[in-house]
Amino acid sequence: MRGLERHPERRRQITPRTPAGQDVHNQFGSQRYAVLFKPGTYSNDVNIGFYTQALGLGLNPDDVTINGGVHVQADWQGGNATLNFWRGAENLAVNPPGGTDTWAASQASPLRRVDIHGDLQLDNGGWSSGGFLADANVSGQVRSGSQQQWLSRDTSWGSWSGSNWNMAFVGSQNAPAQSFPNPPDTVVDQAPIVREKPFLYLDDSGNYQVFVPAVRINSAGTSWGNGAPPGTSLPISQFYIAKPGDSADTINAALTAGQNLLFTSGIYPLGADVHVTRPDTMVLGLGLATLSPVNGNAAMTVDDVSGVTIAGLLIDAGPTNSPVLMQFGQNGSNSDHSADPALLSDVFFRIGGAGVGKASQSLVINSNNVITDDMWIWRADHGDGVGWYDNTAANGLVVNGDNVTAYGLFVEHFQQYQVIWNGNGGRTYFFQNEMRYDVPDQGTWRGDANGYAAYKVADTVTDHQAWGVGSYCYFSTNPSVVADHAFEVPDTPGVGFHDLVTVSLGGTGTITNIINSTGGSAGSGNAVADLTNYP
Repeated sequence: MRGLERHPERRRQITPRTPAGQDVHNQFGSQRYAVLFKPGTYSNDVNIGFYTQALGLGLNPDDVTINGGVHVQADWQGGNATLNFWRGAENLAVNPPGGTDTWAASQASPLRRVDIHGDLQLDNGGWSSGGFLADANVSGQVRSGSQQQWLSRDTSWGSWSGSNWNMAFVGSQNAPAQSFPNPPDTVVDQAPIVREKPFLYLDDSGNYQVFVPAVRINSAGTSWGNGAPPGTSLPISQFYIAKPGDSADTINAALTAGQNLLFTSGIYPLGADVHVTRPDTMVLGLGLATLSPVNGNAAMTVDDVSGVTIAGLLIDAGPTNSPVLMQFGQNGSNSDHSADPALLSDVFFRIGGAGVGKASQSLVINSNNVITDDMWIWRADHGDGVGWYDNTAANGLVVNGDNVTAYGLFVEHFQQYQVIWNGNGGRTYFFQNEMRYDVPDQGTWRGDANGYAAYKVADTVTDHQAWGVGSYCYFSTNPSVVADHAFEVPDTPGVGFHDLVTVSLGGTGTITNIINSTGGSAGSGNAVADLTNYP
C-alpha cells in the first residue's frame, strides 16, 4: 500500500515531513500522507499536520492502541486553530499522555471511530472554528474550549463541557440537555438514517479488506461498542488502487471492468470526469487524495444508481471554470434509492487558495436518498488565486433530489446562494457558513434583495427541516454591505428551522434578519442574533 505504514512497539514521534519540514503549517502544499497502523500496541506521539490521516487497520478501534497522543496542535499560529484544515484520524484507540488528547482543528478535520481513554480538548489556547466527531467514544470529558461551532454524531463520552455559538449533538449519548440559545446546544436524540464511512483494515490472515458498514436507522452511540458492526467486507482485489499519474481514462477503465476505487495519497490532475455507473461502487481516498479537473470538466459524475459511496476525497477546482465539480445523478433523476442510499463522507471541495480555481457549482445532488456526512465546500477567502474576480464560484451545494440528509454541512464564501435546496424531504443536522468576505459593494452582490441568503429552500418545497444552523458575515472589503437575511425559505407548514444563529464577526457588516423577515440583526451594535424556531 502507498503511504507510511508503522509497525507495533516502535517508540518514536510520528510527524510526516515535507521536504522543507513544514507539514504543520503547509496549508496549501502538494504533499499528501496516509499513516497506516497495523493492529497492535504502539508507544508514539502522532502529531497530525496538513494533508495527513492517521488510520488504524483493525476491524475495531481498539485493535490499534496508541500509548501517546494522536493530536492536532496550533503551534504555528500561537494556538489559533482557525486554519487547521485538511487532516484526520480514524479507527484508533488512544491513551493520551497526562490523560488529555488535543484536537485543535477547524473544518475538514474529522475525528472518526476513535476510542479515547481519557479526556479530549478541542482547542489549543486560541480560537478554533468548526469540527466534526462521529462514531467515537471518549471515556472522560470533552471540553470544547473556544470552538465556535461543532457537530458530534453517534458518540458517547463521560461528560461534555463548553459551548460558544452553535454546538449540535445528534445521536450523542450523555449529551448536554437541549438548551439553545443559552447555552447554544442543539440536541437530536437519534440520527434517523446514516451510513458510517468505509475503512481499510487487515483481516486475521493479514489480507487487506475494505469494510462497508450497513445503514443505521435511528442510531445513537457508536456502531462498534458491542463488537464489529454489521456490514460487508470487500477484498482489496475488488479495488483498483489508483496512484498519482493515473489518468481519468485509466481509472474509468477500471470502473467499467467492475472494480471499486482506492485513491492512494497524492494529487490527481484529471482531463475528464471519473464516471461511476455501477450500483454499490465504493470510492475511497486515503491521505486527502485530491482530484483536480484541468479542462473545465467535472472531477466526478455518478449515475442515478443505488448505494454508491464516495469518501475521503478533496476536490480542488482548476483554473478553467468547471460548470460543476461533482454531480450525483443526471438531471431529472427520480429513482427511489431508500432501500440502499448513497453516501458522501468526508468529501471536501476547494475553489482557490492553492492557486486560481473556478467552478460555477461545486456539488449538485440530483439523486434521491443521498446521505452526506461531513462536507466542507469552500471558496477560499485567503491563499493564492483569491479575489472576487479570480476564484469565481456561484453556489456550493445544489440539492435537486428528494429525501437527502446532511450531517455536518459546512459551506463558505460563495458569491451567490451558498446552498440551494430544491428537493422535498430534505433534512440538515448542523450547518455552518461564512458569507463571502470580498464583496466589492452592495450593487455587485444583489439577488432579489440585499445580497444572497446563505441557505435557500426553493419556493416549491413543501417538506424541509434543519437543526443547529449558523451563518456569519465579515464583509472586510466593504463593511457597509448588508445581507437582508441568512436563511430564505417558503412559509409553508412542512418547512421548519430550529436553533438558528447569525454572527457579525467583529461587527464587520450586517445581517438584518436571521430567516426571511424574522429574527434580530447581527451587526456592529449587536454581534450575535439567535432564534429558537421558525416558524
